[in-house]
Amino acid sequence: MILTTLAASGVAAAAGGHLQFADLGLDPVALDLGFFQLRWYSLAYIAGIFVGWWYLLKLLDQPGAPMARRHADDLVFYATLGIILGGRVGYILFYAPGILLDPIQIFRLWDGGMSFHGGVIGVSLGILYMAKKNGLNWLRVHDYVACCVPFGLLFGRLANFINGELWGKPTDVAWGIVFPRTVAGGLDPARHPSQLYEAALEGIVLLAVLGYMFWRTKARYEPGKLVGTFLLGYGLSRFVVEFFREPDSQFAGTFFENVLHMGQVLTLPMIFGGLYLMLTAKRRRERVEPFAGTESVA
Repeated sequence: MILTTLAASGVAAAAGGHLQFADLGLDPVALDLGFFQLRWYSLAYIAGIFVGWWYLLKLLDQPGAPMARRHADDLVFYATLGIILGGRVGYILFYAPGILLDPIQIFRLWDGGMSFHGGVIGVSLGILYMAKKNGLNWLRVHDYVACCVPFGLLFGRLANFINGELWGKPTDVAWGIVFPRTVAGGLDPARHPSQLYEAALEGIVLLAVLGYMFWRTKARYEPGKLVGTFLLGYGLSRFVVEFFREPDSQFAGTFFENVLHMGQVLTLPMIFGGLYLMLTAKRRRERVEPFAGTESVA
């Protein structure tokens, strides 16, 4: 719906005027009952977890799965905790350490402030705990989970767009969008819809790449190859899009505005770590006795 609306607005933009975000009629609140509001951002998290869970079960139905369904059910619980706790703690440590001076703000999740990098660390810790507890190969479990993460990234970036947040730098391109209240006391310029760039690269493209590797190649039998591809793909996508994205306001005048954004710095370990896992995956291949399916894979 969003992409269709933007495409339809291309003629108007080309005629000289950029699309006004307000004209899209998007509301951050999906359901308002007066006493209760359900926001699209919350729905994005919920949808990402449940769609990712559904897809994970589809992957586990294939021969050579590293865990059974009962493990996947437990993993959803640990992954959810990792996303929430890791994402919030990561945001505070990487982007807003001042929140620690007012501890009550730590729990105000509805005011925003979640870090994907922190969420990755949180989910990874959850996977490590669950794998050790059940005697599973933690790296192969990571491979399967990595294939599911792009769903959450896609929904999350679309929610960012609906919220009119995390917009890009000023631009004259025809598809630029004028987001409200981006300049204090001045006219808002047209900006890159960087949220949609990220939704396309981190969500759609990365999902397609990992899907092809899982379903059409033997990548899932080389521990670390899929999660390495995810880390490398996400890292490169985020690093590139950050060039079109407005830097975080709290870093104005610092290294994280003038040289590299914080998001780019945090992706560097992902890029190098992902590349390492991909290049060394073949040497980790071993005979796989499946938890699901009937075939034993050499």
